Amino acid sequence: MTAKRVAVLRGGWSAEREVSLWSGRDCAAALRQKGYDVVEIDPPRDPAAFAALLTPKPDVVFNALHGRGGEDGHIQAMLNLMGIPYTHSGLLASAVAMDKPMAKAVFAAAGLPVVEGRVATRDEILARTVMAAPYVVKPSNEGSSVGVIIVREGENRSIAAEELKDTMLVERFIPGRELTVAVMGERALGVIEIVARGTWYDYDAKYSAGGSAHICPADLPPAVYAEAERIAVAAHKALGCRGVSRADFRYDDSQAAPGGLYLLEVNTQPGMAPTSLVPDAAKAAGISYAELCAWMVEGAACDA
Repeated sequence: MTAKRVAVLRGGWSAEREVSLWSGRDCAAALRQKGYDVVEIDPPRDPAAFAALLTPKPDVVFNALHGRGGEDGHIQAMLNLMGIPYTHSGLLASAVAMDKPMAKAVFAAAGLPVVEGRVATRDEILARTVMAAPYVVKPSNEGSSVGVIIVREGENRSIAAEELKDTMLVERFIPGRELTVAVMGERALGVIEIVARGTWYDYDAKYSAGGSAHICPADLPPAVYAEAERIAVAAHKALGCRGVSRADFRYDDSQAAPGGLYLLEVNTQPGMAPTSLVPDAAKAAGISYAELCAWMVEGAACDA
């Protein structure tokens, strides 16, 4: 049989370009190890140029892009029009998950625990009239903690206007622990606790060597562990995700279990370097990195 031809998309034009380059490089190597015919593509922003790079058509596109353009429905829309199956979620789930306020509305409608918050203007945030500190200010459509600001009680730090977009999502800060759950199909792969070396799990903590530690499985009360897995799968289904996703949580362990667990967001294109959170969770579940990548290729689909 002829090996299935897989085009791995890596890089792109978002603020998470470097992370995507790492993910895509390692995914491509793993797929070659599994016997696939792999080509690596750094997609340009121009649709015509992108289509030219996918000629002749591959059998499957492995989408290793992160952030805007690759994770928000744009690439998914182009691949749908071209009729090429691709990994991860489709257009609608990708677009909704990337829009944090919209995703929160979907989660709330599904009865999942979300953090109180609202969309606020730049002027409201600069005037600090949105809510009492501590709170978190984050872009509505970025990942990897890009542009996130934590405003703490009694802090004199002033927020510069250039740090903000016209509107931002402002949420109450939840003290406690950082948890994440990978979902593969409709199966939770266990709960990981993330322990940042700095003050919080920012971009540097995620991607710098030694910036954070992953505790897998997380040392949690059984009721909290099970509830985190349940919520992650429910959020995956509520958004209409397919393939692999990752749900991020804050857990205030000062509250009685299983209370204090808050769903922050779902990543439809989670990091895929071998030491990233999803591969770590898969490994703990007995699934090798190469097996995980191959499973994603074999489950690729194209929106009708």
